[in-house]
Amino acid sequence: MNQPLLEMKNITKNFPGVTALKEVGIQLQRGEILAIVGENGAGKSTLMKILSGSYPAESYNGDILIDGEKKQFNNPHDSETEGIAMIYQEISTHLDLSVAENIFLGCWPRKNGRILWGKMYEDSVKLLNIAGLDVNPRQTVRELSTSQQQLLCIAAALSRNPRILVLDEPTSALTEKESARLFEILHRLKNDGIASLLISHKLDEVFAISDRITVLRDGCKISTCTISEAKMETIVSDMVGREISEMYPKEEIPIGDYFFNIQNVTVPHPYNPGKNILRSVSFSLRKGEILGIAGLVGSGRSELVNAIFGNGPKSSGKIFLNNKLLDISTPRDAIRHGLALVTEDRKVDGFVGVLNVRENTTLASLGKISRRGRLIKNSEKKEADKWFKKLKVKAPDIETILDSLSGGNQQKVVLSKWLMSEPQILILDEPTRGIDVGAKYEIYRIMTNLVKKGISIIMISSELQELISMSDRILVLSDGVITGELNRDETTPELIMHYATAGKQEEQEIVKNV
Repeated sequence: MNQPLLEMKNITKNFPGVTALKEVGIQLQRGEILAIVGENGAGKSTLMKILSGSYPAESYNGDILIDGEKKQFNNPHDSETEGIAMIYQEISTHLDLSVAENIFLGCWPRKNGRILWGKMYEDSVKLLNIAGLDVNPRQTVRELSTSQQQLLCIAAALSRNPRILVLDEPTSALTEKESARLFEILHRLKNDGIASLLISHKLDEVFAISDRITVLRDGCKISTCTISEAKMETIVSDMVGREISEMYPKEEIPIGDYFFNIQNVTVPHPYNPGKNILRSVSFSLRKGEILGIAGLVGSGRSELVNAIFGNGPKSSGKIFLNNKLLDISTPRDAIRHGLALVTEDRKVDGFVGVLNVRENTTLASLGKISRRGRLIKNSEKKEADKWFKKLKVKAPDIETILDSLSGGNQQKVVLSKWLMSEPQILILDEPTRGIDVGAKYEIYRIMTNLVKKGISIIMISSELQELISMSDRILVLSDGVITGELNRDETTPELIMHYATAGKQEEQEIVKNV
């Protein structure tokens, strides 16, 4: 093998009481796509923060070599100077600056101290075309969707003319069409000799695009293999330290009668008067059923469940529980009637990061552990500890701050919060987004155990195989209306996409090829 473009040797990083990385080494060749996989907490992000200079050289042991020459990165600028560009999972943009200003932030083109606005806009258009983002470079970023902002981050990274591109869960906020576009970009960069480090929990993507795969577990490198040698079951086993014989532990459980009914829910567009995001949507839910909701970004999936939960406006519609008309205007009303909602973005509105596990677990059930308006500390600890153990949260104890936990364990705490409220109906909006394969399996087990107890689940997911494997029935939304209803035994990815796109052939072909 030729001298690697990048080599990280014997990297060891300690935090108080924890060894995050232990003598980890990787090599990256020119024009190679190396995937780094592992459970949340395996050390992937820590390794990349060392490479990016976010953790300075004196904070860890080990060496970084570029073209065989030892380098020390004490800040992100040092890393960028060596041609390393980072694309983080957590989107970082300046919302009130223009698209062009964000792309060239920190390196706006200048002459004689003056910004060359014309050149910046012109160069921005070229980069936007490469990234597959069709927007005006003069518009503010606040007007862009989450997926458009992710593509903007990719364009910004490419503006640095990188030798090494590091991508941390780059497709988590992208549609399948946008993801396919990103893979095209990576292949084109590969042909130009640019190397990529890809961190992803989506193993199908890893197998589709990577040249080699490195597995980390508990801060140690477990294995590295070429894609031709790699087997899905072996990679998963290396990641979790055990075999997972069935990825989707769905069981055949008797389903009860219809008891929850949504009639003619209409949701107005927040910024476009006269337009509706949802138009007269109706459906019913049975006891102990997992009802999947499919659809492309912008179809109205999240708006539907938020309207049901009182977490968003609806201009019309009725909600019935056991034939009784409910008045749900706020989430408090929904909780009182036995509804719970795990939102799409846990970091935004799923938990309070600066609070600990105990405080987050009891947030939705303070009435149960209070007397005359005063919190009963012993009751709070007892309840939080019960759910901490029941959902097997990996943390030192219930006093651990949420921001310090991995994504999968944060999601378990969010679930604990809602399960403590004893819901009849649990709504899950993208419940496994951004979490590893082992944590996904545990979330699926929790879902299966809940429906065994008669709790009903409404699940939104952009992962079609997850939706098909775990749902008893699937509703498909397109442009604010239900276009299809499919039973488990008749559902295929192609059929879902047919209803989701009103038969657009381009979208269907993308799904077949992913």
